[in-house]
Amino acid sequence: MTAGGDGFAAVAGGSALHVPVLGRPAIDFLKLRDGGVYIDATFGAGGYTRAMLAAADCQVIGIDRDQSAIALGADLVEAASGRLTLVEDQFSNLDAVARECGVDAVDGVVLDLGVSSMQLDTAARGFSFRHDGPLDMRMGSEGASAADVVAKASERDLANIIFLLGEERHSRSVARAIVKARGLAPILTTAALADIVGKVVRARPGDIHPATRTFQALRIFVNDELGELVGALSAAERILKAGGRLVAVSFHSLEDRIVKTFFADRGEARAGSRHAPELKRPAPTFTVLTKRPLVADDNEVAGNPRARSAKLRAAERTAAPARSDEPAPTLTLPRLRGRVRVGALPALADVLKGR
Repeated sequence: MTAGGDGFAAVAGGSALHVPVLGRPAIDFLKLRDGGVYIDATFGAGGYTRAMLAAADCQVIGIDRDQSAIALGADLVEAASGRLTLVEDQFSNLDAVARECGVDAVDGVVLDLGVSSMQLDTAARGFSFRHDGPLDMRMGSEGASAADVVAKASERDLANIIFLLGEERHSRSVARAIVKARGLAPILTTAALADIVGKVVRARPGDIHPATRTFQALRIFVNDELGELVGALSAAERILKAGGRLVAVSFHSLEDRIVKTFFADRGEARAGSRHAPELKRPAPTFTVLTKRPLVADDNEVAGNPRARSAKLRAAERTAAPARSDEPAPTLTLPRLRGRVRVGALPALADVLKGR
């Protein structure tokens, strides 16, 4: 399934700071209506929020763990004249945030996953090797940075993080090179890390930068992005009213597989096989609206190369009670030896001990 970027930029409060990837189909799937309440759980530069405010006379709760994103959204809050509330928090807490805003159930939730263009383009945030800056990568203002992980993690933990979260097949060599380099001098900048990785991972002309997968892995690990996503999906299940829509736009396979697994688990009652009795399962809490993920068409990709890897999945909440006592399913990934669940990755606190 493909969807086009048809000049999707006319939004509330003037032109958007950026045009959200797969923005038009995301807004269409939300079925915005006057009087509805919606959550933009990853506010970022406000592209989806602007579009929602323009599409209907609705209320929007915007959430972002990035202080700078909330601060930059102040003008939009003013322009929305009481229809927008911005909250600095993690998106796994989206149901609690809504209730703190006096809302017990919402009509829609949109998740735009991964790192924002605004964060990538700010050298001081340390997300990208395209701009030399401190090796930070934190989406919020607290906790350990990527430099802390690179400085303190054991070679084994570094290899597992880079392999599992970056899907980098040269992870052992990269981890070995990092440990050797940090023994000579601290690795404190994005350029320094990219240089170390570039000497180990060779790229052919036209390939992605050799450090791309390592940077992705460290960013996901530092911010617990996959754990946050699992929590956000369960939170959306709890706060959506019957008929409410959940839309998730992901940018790499790990995110998409978690969303796909969640929708499959919550969206169907699996029958038992002829070798085992049928298990009694709770009623489905979602009706899946996208049998296959929606992807950007050639026009949108030409205008925004980041759209090339985007996948949109959507589902509608049923009237069945949320499975509050049942955690959202995670996924199983290949490991250096055997297999491991995402939730079984080493904890950040343990990694910083260099165990």
